[in-house]
This record gives sequence, C-alpha cells and structure tokens, in this order.
Amino acid sequence: MASENQNKNSTSVLLRKLKNTRHLEKFLQSDATSVDLPPFHLYISCLCQSQGKIPEQVIKRAAIERTYGHQLFNGTRCPSRDKAIQLAFGLELDFESTQSLLQSARKSPLYPKIKRDAAIIYCIHHGKDVF
Repeated sequence: MASENQNKNSTSVLLRKLKNTRHLEKFLQSDATSVDLPPFHLYISCLCQSQGKIPEQVIKRAAIERTYGHQLFNGTRCPSRDKAIQLAFGLELDFESTQSLLQSARKSPLYPKIKRDAAIIYCIHHGKDVF
C-alpha cells in the first residue's frame, strides 16, 4: 500500500499532472500533501526526537552559534544552505538524509560535480565531523 502511494505521488507523476492541468489552484489543492514540505524547524525537531538527540547537542556538534541554532529549531530563523549542511553534520546524517534535510530547508541538494559539494559528500560518507 505504501509503495502504491509513493508511486502515485512520485515526482514524475506529479510533474505529468502539473503539465496536464488547466488550473494551477486545482492541482495545488488536490495534490497539496504531495507538494508541500514540512516546515524546516519541525523537520529537524522530528529528526532529533527520532534519534534521541537534544537540540543543544546537535547545535554544538554542528558548530553553530547557540542562539542562532535555537532560532533554527524554534522556527524564528531559516537556515542558509551552509547552516543546513552544518546541521546535517550535527545530526550525523547519511547522504540521503542530508539531501532530504536540504530539500526541507528549500536549498539545493549536494551535487558531486561541484568540488565543494564533492568534499562535503566525501566527509558525510566517511563519517567526518563539521571540522
């Protein structure tokens, strides 16, 4: 059942629906749950909770200034791409989870053809920390 639902809401299916729709509002209303992403602060809070981590620990491990980090967790600030990547290191995420975190932050994914991104991917894959 879950795979049917995933298939129904896959990116290619949504893109085809979007291209074929005559009314954007109707598309957005009928497929809103497929298009919308959770707010970033809720996403990272859920990650913390599911991993049994405390935001303070994640912020420290991510080398993010304490006040700014708490603002990210309570939703009063939105992260830059770099801060989202730092949080991925703080949460000790794997590559796929980091890509999902960047998507939730509405930032571009890591791309191995960009040297800086390649270095970040390497560090994530090999369990390096933010330093």
